[in-house]
Formats: sequence, structure tokens, C-alpha cells
Amino acid sequence: MDNTRRRPIFIGAGANLPHPSYASPRETLQAALLELGRRRTRVLRYSRWYRTAPVPASDQPWYVNVVVEADSGLSADDLLTTLHEIEELFGRVRSVQDAPRLIDLDLLDFRGEIAAPGSGRATLPHPRMAGRAFVLRPLTDLAPAWRHPVSGVAIQDLLDALPADQIAQPV
Repeated sequence: MDNTRRRPIFIGAGANLPHPSYASPRETLQAALLELGRRRTRVLRYSRWYRTAPVPASDQPWYVNVVVEADSGLSADDLLTTLHEIEELFGRVRSVQDAPRLIDLDLLDFRGEIAAPGSGRATLPHPRMAGRAFVLRPLTDLAPAWRHPVSGVAIQDLLDALPADQIAQPV
């Protein structure tokens, strides 16, 4: 087996607004991750679910976040396109950065690959994940020995460096 196929894919999911067809942000995210399974990507494991403070701090509702480990027959770029298609299917409208949202699906780490940004291309690893408790805390549940593919910094060291206002509580 190709060694790169054994490395995990990590996808982050979050929401802080109720969806008109689902009772809660968590149920919206569960439905979206089921949809992902219909698109050549299989969710292998879930982290615990987390209640997280908005970043940057604001008066918007708190988020529900989870990270999943997945396997896919898609390339990183095609998987990112698929995540965006699912967001659109679930009603995501992109406005300003860090706005409240019905759904957010992020390709965090694709088998440890490193890729620069480009039109229609996945930036790998996700460019802001190292500074986000709502990503790192759930990722720790799945991969406590994970290291940032670019910097090599251990996940616990990244968590220790976060500001105190980045709250991520298991629910």
C-alpha cells in the first residue's frame, strides 16, 4: 500500500446558527458529515463535540465544533471543492470573515501535505488552524501526537500558546 494513503485526513466542522431544516448546529453538522460520506469520502472517527467561543471574541453565539478523521479517494483540491459544495447545499453564504454561520467545513490536514494557496487549490495545512482552540482541542482527541506539517510544532505546544479567551469545552 502507498505509504501516503495511510496518513489521515482531518476535517473541521463548526456552526453557530440554527439551520431552518435542523434543530441545532450540531444536527446540521452531523447531516453534513453524512453527506460527505456520499461523496467518495468516509468519516472514520469523530472527536468529542465542543462548545467554543467565537474567534475573534465577539457577542455572536458560541459555536459547536468537531474534527473528523476521514479517508478519501479524492485529491486535496477535489475534497476542498466537495466541502464547499456541501456548505452550499446546506445554505452557507460567504460574507465577511469570522461571521456567524450555518455551517463551516475546513480541510485541516490532508495526509501531512503542504500546499501553497492558489485559485481553486487547497492551502495545506489550513492556514489558521495552529492558532485556533476550536480546531486544536478536538484534533487532540484524534491525534494527540500530531505535529504541524510546516513548523513541526507539537499540538500541545500550539495549545499552550493560545490566548486564554479561546475557550473550547467538551459537551
